[in-house]
Amino acid sequence: MAKKKEETAEKEQALSLEESFAQIEEVIARLEAEEITLEESFAQYNRGMALLAHCNETIDQVEKKVLKINEDGGLDEF
Repeated sequence: MAKKKEETAEKEQALSLEESFAQIEEVIARLEAEEITLEESFAQYNRGMALLAHCNETIDQVEKKVLKINEDGGLDEF
């Protein structure tokens, strides 16, 4: 079971931000389905939270690379 979680985490790390958002939308659609079981909804919820964590990490990395102009007109990394 732990190996499966590791494989899933590795796949999520390889996803682009856009792919992650698309998968989050799929998770939401599955959660909104009337025929979903409690176990399936819990699994989907956990998957969605993992995808959101990946998105947050990716956005944080991008923010750190953004440059700002300092008062001397030079560029400083965030």
